[in-house]
Amino acid sequence: MSEYLQFEKICMEFPGVKALDDMSFGVDKGEIVAFLGENGAGKSTLLKILNGDYHHTGGKIFINGNEVAFHSPNEAIKAGISVIYQERQLALYLSVAENIFMGNPPLKNGFIDFKELNRKAKAIIDEFGLPIEPNVQVKDISVAYQQMVEIMKAYNRNAQIICFDEPTAPLTESEIKILFKIIKKLRDEGKVVIYVSHRMNEIFEITDRVVVFKDGRLMAVKKTVETDTKELIQLMVGRDLGDVFNSLSRNDKIGDVVLELKDINTDYLKNISLKVHAGEIVGLSGLAGAGRTEIARAVFGVDRISSGEMLLNGNTFAPKSPRHAMNMGVALCPEDRKLEGLSLIRPVRENTSLAILDDLCKAGFVNFKKEREFTKTAIKNFNIKTPHMEQKAINLSGGNQQKIILARWMAMTPKLIIFDEPTKGIDVGAKSEIYQMMCNAAKQGVAVIMISSELPEVIGISDRIIVLKDGEVRANIKREDATEQGILSFAMVDEHKIKKEVAI
Repeated sequence: MSEYLQFEKICMEFPGVKALDDMSFGVDKGEIVAFLGENGAGKSTLLKILNGDYHHTGGKIFINGNEVAFHSPNEAIKAGISVIYQERQLALYLSVAENIFMGNPPLKNGFIDFKELNRKAKAIIDEFGLPIEPNVQVKDISVAYQQMVEIMKAYNRNAQIICFDEPTAPLTESEIKILFKIIKKLRDEGKVVIYVSHRMNEIFEITDRVVVFKDGRLMAVKKTVETDTKELIQLMVGRDLGDVFNSLSRNDKIGDVVLELKDINTDYLKNISLKVHAGEIVGLSGLAGAGRTEIARAVFGVDRISSGEMLLNGNTFAPKSPRHAMNMGVALCPEDRKLEGLSLIRPVRENTSLAILDDLCKAGFVNFKKEREFTKTAIKNFNIKTPHMEQKAINLSGGNQQKIILARWMAMTPKLIIFDEPTKGIDVGAKSEIYQMMCNAAKQGVAVIMISSELPEVIGISDRIIVLKDGEVRANIKREDATEQGILSFAMVDEHKIKKEVAI
């Protein structure tokens, strides 16, 4: 066997689901190999087998010619394997340095040598080029920096096999450049690097080969320089998606104004004024920190407004809490669906019915028959792929988790629904389904706000695009007039250097 890491006829079965079937390929030292496939294709399952979270039901794994089978992540770590998952595995109340050296801190006379701990951690932080201190608690740094701490922890272990599962999701462009520099350094040091991402541009920028998964099977192993996006998508989904946005069935009947903001100010927002009509999809665009999520939080009753007025269907709207906003017909699909959108350890049934429990209760008790009937219909209508409704939400792919949240909100017949980064970490096939579901909501007369960092997505799905910068509205652009260059100009250039167009 020439490759350092070899998978031979790997199979993995769960009750009612064959997650992996006859998976065979290898990854050598000194190369970066992408795992590519739709959510649920088997990528994360294979990583969890390699990491000892799951034990495969068939096949063999070889490292450097020796067969291995790990029964816990600790066994995998000792064997030189580090897997960095989307869900961060950090101790939030410990320092950055303590997290980086978790399990192997420098000792002095049997006790942790904190001076040496901080010194060594600072050296790694400086190598990554990050502006954080080793003694700060992890809970006090941004999500992006928390992700970098997770990566530094793996880097410090000097693992021979390092796997990245959607590592760039919370990172800015500058942080992604730092990460790619580190990953290329690992490759040049002779490490095995596995990189899981749905972002095609990243795959073509950083990887040497691509392993394509579909429905738990190996579709192809391609040299990155010898393939293209169209071929990879066809292998992933079994069909040519064509122009996803042009093929959408859109709403063409825009109704009355549902939401109106008049000179809204918060601790971050400055004189925000905008309107969203029934049946309209309005995209909010801007760089990180521009104020997009802050608008969603204000409308959903999370953040208090200090001045200005909000109107919902022409009536004063001042939600005191998210529950109050929900009762008024406002729904929010949050950016971090795992942390804020779902109860991951509860079943699909409970997560789907959460917003309408009052309707499913009688004398204070849930009518489980009605709940099961509702969930069965939701699974069918929203094409949620799950072996059964009692499956825990944590075991579903990102796309199916997002569908659960959408099914939940649509059940309460909202007037306004806000999507914050609705396709983050979701494969291209599931993205097209989510886009159409958003269009279907608009067809039903729901006012839709979509927040996205992907400019092609904002332009492709929105009827109008509102561009924000530094907590202010900088432009309001119709889809047919929108270009990536134009949106970026409003989002990046100082106000006095551009011609501002804010007619609503």
